[in-house]
Amino acid sequence: MAEAVIVAAARTPIGRAFKGSLTSVRPDDMAAGVIRAALDQVPGLDPTTVDDLYLGCAEPWGEHGFNMARVVSVMLGLDTVPGSTINRFCASSVQTTRQAFHAIKAGEGEVFISAGVECVSRYADFKGAGESKPEWHNPLFADAMARTKETARTNATWTDPREQGLIPDAYIAMGQTAENVATSLGIPRERQDEWGVTSQNRAEKAIAEGVFEREIAPVTLADGTVVSTDDGPRPGVTMEKVSQLQPVFREDGTVTAGNCCPLNDGAAALVVMSDTRAKELGLRPLARVVSTGVSALSPEIMGLGPIEASRQALARAGMTIEDMDLYEINEAFAVQVLGSADALGMDYERLNVHGGAIALGHPFGSTGARISTTLINALQTHDKQFGLETMCVGGGQGMAIVLERLS
Repeated sequence: MAEAVIVAAARTPIGRAFKGSLTSVRPDDMAAGVIRAALDQVPGLDPTTVDDLYLGCAEPWGEHGFNMARVVSVMLGLDTVPGSTINRFCASSVQTTRQAFHAIKAGEGEVFISAGVECVSRYADFKGAGESKPEWHNPLFADAMARTKETARTNATWTDPREQGLIPDAYIAMGQTAENVATSLGIPRERQDEWGVTSQNRAEKAIAEGVFEREIAPVTLADGTVVSTDDGPRPGVTMEKVSQLQPVFREDGTVTAGNCCPLNDGAAALVVMSDTRAKELGLRPLARVVSTGVSALSPEIMGLGPIEASRQALARAGMTIEDMDLYEINEAFAVQVLGSADALGMDYERLNVHGGAIALGHPFGSTGARISTTLINALQTHDKQFGLETMCVGGGQGMAIVLERLS
């Protein structure tokens, strides 16, 4: 049976939504650019032989709509390459890699593009995004939504809505889910702030050492300006500064702008192919996709999704967390990183060694491919072999991938 290997990986810089460096770039343009950058890393590959282009996007409407994957393949001049836009919200471009992995294992293709993009700045109507909007939801969720608002008002202890005979709202405000995790696990704000500072400090160090230069494909704006660095990382972040920030989602809550990710714009792309095709082309793959996992849990504590998804991926690989040299958990919120890492028994010195989304950012649809790119880079930088990538997913899911570095 063929193995699925990653032969190229690239990501754009990550811009801050609405006020950052990439606000003027359309998502289809951004996706096309980063996919071209990834394909350019494989000059021996005829791009017209790509079997399918999978593009992750969390909000596939407006400029992100019209099956953007197919739009992008045509923009690239690849009229004979089909395209499918995939939505598993935050893990959309983990799902794209999983689909490429499965297709190769099934013998139904040799070469795939696994990519993702999200330009929050380009959302046509952002009013209320990230917050529950009753008109968007099934009436079955009404009671759960009302209870969530009451919890936010009183800062009451979170309990599973099903224990109260309610159907939980699948897409309550993500910040409320983070507060629920903090309450249910008793994770104090100080610990969350410490991880937020760690993320920023590690990213600052990685930038100084040129780590991200090896994975970023610069973006050229319409005026000729070249953007080659992430907007998010802040030099000199300290606990003293972060501890002064006010809670965002609940009065007397624990989640602040210093311990959660911002809103962002960005894209990332991988070229995934069978090991047999890579050998035919004389390529030395970057990494092998060993296994994947996907799981679900109560939407109101969605941040703990990495736990079961990681256990699945590790079990399918015949490995344990101790076998992983490095791991990446997407930092939607510090509290869910801490809760998941504690449950999995992770060594924090091996977790997000170059910083995570709190510092770098989280452009929803692209984050899965971005983290794969960053994890491969980290394995190379630190001369390690196995890595675990995992993330929580809005709506109450989790995904994970085990990668083996090959070069």
